[in-house]
Amino acid sequence: MSILAIETSCDETAAAVVEKSGNSVRVLSNIVSSQIALHAPFGGVVPNLAAREHTKNITPVVESALQEARVSVDDIEAVAVTAGPGLAPALQIGVTAAKSLAYLWQKPLLPIHHIEGHIYANFINEQPTTHNRQPSQKQARYPLSVVSSASESAFPLLALVVSGGHTELVLMRDHFTYEILGETEDDAVGEAFDKVAKMLGLPYPGGPEIARRADAFRKSIAFSLHNSATFSFPRPMKESGDYRFSFSGLKTAVLYFLKKHASQKQEETFIHTVCYEFQEAALDVLLEKTRRALTEHRPKTAIIAGGVSANTELRRRMSEMVAQEFPETQFLMPPFKYSLDNAAMIGTAALFRWEHLESDRKRLALTSWRTLVANPAMPLGN
Repeated sequence: MSILAIETSCDETAAAVVEKSGNSVRVLSNIVSSQIALHAPFGGVVPNLAAREHTKNITPVVESALQEARVSVDDIEAVAVTAGPGLAPALQIGVTAAKSLAYLWQKPLLPIHHIEGHIYANFINEQPTTHNRQPSQKQARYPLSVVSSASESAFPLLALVVSGGHTELVLMRDHFTYEILGETEDDAVGEAFDKVAKMLGLPYPGGPEIARRADAFRKSIAFSLHNSATFSFPRPMKESGDYRFSFSGLKTAVLYFLKKHASQKQEETFIHTVCYEFQEAALDVLLEKTRRALTEHRPKTAIIAGGVSANTELRRRMSEMVAQEFPETQFLMPPFKYSLDNAAMIGTAALFRWEHLESDRKRLALTSWRTLVANPAMPLGN
């Protein structure tokens, strides 16, 4: 089965064509038009500006996805779109485009939860392959990276979801059964990264910049002289005994620390040190909560999902923790290109959703273009 997927929940206009054969999910194309440069002067995403860019970009992005996949409309068996959560003006552009295509092409339309997409990015299984597809009679171009992916035997599965809008631990006992063990009480971890970066005067987006500087500090001579006992930030709720998160206190601690040491804010080593200590504090909390969940629930598989899953230090520490402390659990993480917002993850979730829909709901999907609306507060599992 082949699906055209669309994603416009924030500031990336994305479209992809994905297909599933047996247990293998392949990405035929994955086009992303980023708006980072546009929003950088504002230090964050401006919703109406994002929607305007989505309106301008959605048609060429969809056309590029179809062309790169070398498929025709007849090859597409369904259309999928991020229906929520996200920025309302941005979501509306993608939903409207998907509804229009589903109506014009007479294809089923599948609404997908944005976080569900991030989780299912771990089910993409890319492998070099030859593929003779009509009508083009040309070989489809697959990315050549080979990744381990989750399978039907992956459950129960524990997902650490970390992004600019979400921080939560989700237990899945089967496909599309979600139990949220705990989530943030205030700021998401990705939001905290961006806000701390802004305090330090670092460019947008702040998360990758903090990670880069933390890594540079770890490799520097200054690191060997650094004493975290005299310079460190709090780990909010790390020892709370549950799965709740809180990052507003950590963010505030950094703010007060910078005010106290305002004269040093222009020093490169000082900035690198703050980035390192902030990242260590945030990751310590994420890892401790995940360790607790792994100990209690003993899942077959553990994954990370969401934009912050691209953080290399989180990947390294999570991988080491699972391998050393929970050897019976397999640990998966999506390739970097599927960690950030993209449409391939939305299409992958849609492929599995279609397989698990009952026949009457599949029939309803053929006319869902009439009723589907964007839902900025869409609950997981909806």
